[in-house]
Amino acid sequence: MPVTDFQNYLENNSQRISQMVNDFFEHPANPDIRQYLYQPLADFTANGGKRHRPLICELACLAVGGDAARVKSAAAAIEHFHTAALIHDDIADESELRRGEPCLYKLIGPGLAINAGDLALSQVTGLVVNDAVLDNATKIRVLDELVQMTTRTIEGQALDLGWVRDGRFDLTIDDYLLMATLKTAHYSGGTPLAVGAIIGGGNVQQIAALRAYGIAAGLAFQIQDDLLNLVGTPNLLHKDFRNDITEGKRTLMAIHAIQNSGQALELIALLNAHSTDPVVQARAVEIMEQSGSLAFAHHLALKLVQEAQAGLPHFIAASPYRDLLSSMADFFVERLN
Repeated sequence: MPVTDFQNYLENNSQRISQMVNDFFEHPANPDIRQYLYQPLADFTANGGKRHRPLICELACLAVGGDAARVKSAAAAIEHFHTAALIHDDIADESELRRGEPCLYKLIGPGLAINAGDLALSQVTGLVVNDAVLDNATKIRVLDELVQMTTRTIEGQALDLGWVRDGRFDLTIDDYLLMATLKTAHYSGGTPLAVGAIIGGGNVQQIAALRAYGIAAGLAFQIQDDLLNLVGTPNLLHKDFRNDITEGKRTLMAIHAIQNSGQALELIALLNAHSTDPVVQARAVEIMEQSGSLAFAHHLALKLVQEAQAGLPHFIAASPYRDLLSSMADFFVERLN
């Protein structure tokens, strides 16, 4: 698979972005508070993922002619939200691994892990409120974006968890797209780009265009993430391979297969079994593949990306930053981890 411009840029800047995120992390003097709260969160944060969210926030600022130095606190805040979401999600989903390591709650217990996630959430607004670089009017606009992002993500998580709890299989493709847009697309694409454009001084049309682009790309990101969970490899993914089967997740591929496969009842039984048996997991994936659900999901992700990229040039002037943002969507659907 060819390496996109965005992937190169991400790899070349990931260490700088990680340092920027970690620079906003302070430890208290009390040794017990450090041991039980700040150090576990710092260790989890240091084992970072791709760091694409703060990076695209910065790129959006630059794409509308802004100063990237002004976006640091907001970009770091969004990454801290991502950290909190992962910590809490792993507890809710009873996951085992995260980024190749035991989930935080497995290391320090659910109670302290929830507390660490809550601390990360406090950073989401705290970093922006305490930023001496931003004027108050800009802070209010950014804080509103972050509150809306948090609310949308929690709404999507409620759907994701509630469908499993209640044994719901009466779901449509549109149901999935709504859940994934709420749970992932806003905070993985739409909000970072909108916040970057706001801080960069973008106009109403530019902010709206970047938000729409980010939501579409973020939705494609989630679809690809779901696909990788099924057809990647454990070593490549560095997380629980096929745990979406074990957890009975109503992914796009599962919903499509239930609607289109002659083995729908078998697939429902496999998802309800919550099995960790690789043979059971492989059979569920086989049904999805035979029903064309894997191909359907990948084609939909590609369509979302192509349509989003087509609209970007109408509002964002040509620049290397716009080119990087455009290739971001390609990276989202072609990435292998």
